[in-house]
Amino acid sequence: MAVTRRQMVQGLALLALAGCGAPPPPAEADEVARLAAAISALGPDVDREEAARAARVSFAHTHALALEYQITDPPLIHNTKVNMGLKPRGLCWHWARDMEHRLKQEEFKTLDLHRAVANADNAFRLEHSTAIVSAKGAPYEAGIVLDPWRKGGRLTWASVREDTAYDWQARNEVIARKLERAHGQIVTLTDDQRILMGVVEFVPE
Repeated sequence: MAVTRRQMVQGLALLALAGCGAPPPPAEADEVARLAAAISALGPDVDREEAARAARVSFAHTHALALEYQITDPPLIHNTKVNMGLKPRGLCWHWARDMEHRLKQEEFKTLDLHRAVANADNAFRLEHSTAIVSAKGAPYEAGIVLDPWRKGGRLTWASVREDTAYDWQARNEVIARKLERAHGQIVTLTDDQRILMGVVEFVPE
């Protein structure tokens, strides 16, 4: 979408007010331990070593991405800089995708990873994306939100059901609805969460 001159001026004014800060610091050991305990408590079959590893990777990768994305500002200011081409990445869906991809590399046997979206149908709130970890075979609603965007490169985590800041929905359900509206045809979401437009599979990022 093209940026108007007024939007450019407003964006530059925001940047001038925001100034430049420092990147967020790495997590403390007790933060990692609390998340590991919460992941381990997701179900009786969750392996404690996998829970600890998931927590370590989540915090470590959040910090690595904060440095890669050059995070020095609050989230909305950073979004503005990304949209203006001043910073490389750091929109919420960048965080969600990159966190999910990194965690998938661990090939967990007792944990599942999900993606979720909030505010997709709310014209008055910014659409937001996140990664979620759950016990193997459990739905995303029974998982834990892993959201580095919300606090500008500091990992926010919470039970999906207790995360009152957002009403999360499965990412592929949201995408299927959007595709139906955009293309005027029936879009099927399979039991294994594949998105089919007729006989063609749509693979989201």
